[in-house]
Amino acid sequence: MEPNGHPDLVHIGRILRERMDRTLDAEMEAARAAARRSRSVRDLLLTAEDRRDRVEVTTTDGSTQVGVITAVGVDHLEISCDGRVRLILLSQVVGIEVDR
Repeated sequence: MEPNGHPDLVHIGRILRERMDRTLDAEMEAARAAARRSRSVRDLLLTAEDRRDRVEVTTTDGSTQVGVITAVGVDHLEISCDGRVRLILLSQVVGIEVDR
């Protein structure tokens, strides 16, 4: 029993704490889902650059570039593979595959 309270308050406190934890978990998941839904292709490329993920980028001419993103600009990205750096305009990207 708590020194300043009723024994039922301990039980009620636990229940309220569990409900609060579940509510906070649900709100964080909803915030993550909203962030995923509002991301742009550029945001995805920036995440891949930060993680140093290997990517395969398909462009409008049907070619595929494979490597690690070394930079993402406002209108382009840089992919490095075997010491070579390729610049690709974001307007030319039609598909991206990320290896994590």
